[in-house]
Amino acid sequence: MGKRTAPGWWWSATTGRLVHYGSGAMRLHLMLLDRDPRVSGLASRPLELRWRAPDGVRTHVPQVMLRLTDGQGVLADCTARGELSQRQRSLAAVVGEVCAAVGWRYWVLGPVDPVYRRNVTWLAGYRHPRYQAERQLAAALRESSADRTPLWEGVHRTGDPVVVLPALFHALWAGQLSADLGAPMHERMPVWARAA
Repeated sequence: MGKRTAPGWWWSATTGRLVHYGSGAMRLHLMLLDRDPRVSGLASRPLELRWRAPDGVRTHVPQVMLRLTDGQGVLADCTARGELSQRQRSLAAVVGEVCAAVGWRYWVLGPVDPVYRRNVTWLAGYRHPRYQAERQLAAALRESSADRTPLWEGVHRTGDPVVVLPALFHALWAGQLSADLGAPMHERMPVWARAA
């Protein structure tokens, strides 16, 4: 649903596979969906919809197909614009009706807060399982972050920052630790262990 193209591949921590994207907006939303705990599967441009309209046959290829952890299917399109054009709203209405008819959902994913986007982009660099803490370090991270602990203080309590920081960023990506990602990340930002 946008004209800007920047094709590439996103390695998904959710699926362990590459997912193709065709625009910057699509890449951004693949990244955010990859971190979303409700999402269990991602696919790019999975199908083509065709329907008859008063002006002839129309087609649309939704950008993303999701499988949610509750089994729900979702088709989604990504846009960088805050407001959809009349044509995009009409298209969204038709695709939404098609999805509802088969028991799926349809989402139009729009702009994202720039601070949140930058923070998640940083954490995405640590999404690969190679950054996941081994059991003892993971327990130490949870213990040092039992309360809302400033990031750097918790890192120093836990061990060598060269070892601890990548594991902490992976835990923040994976939702094992929490922080306010709507505020700029810095060494004093509070980090806390997710409630059981």
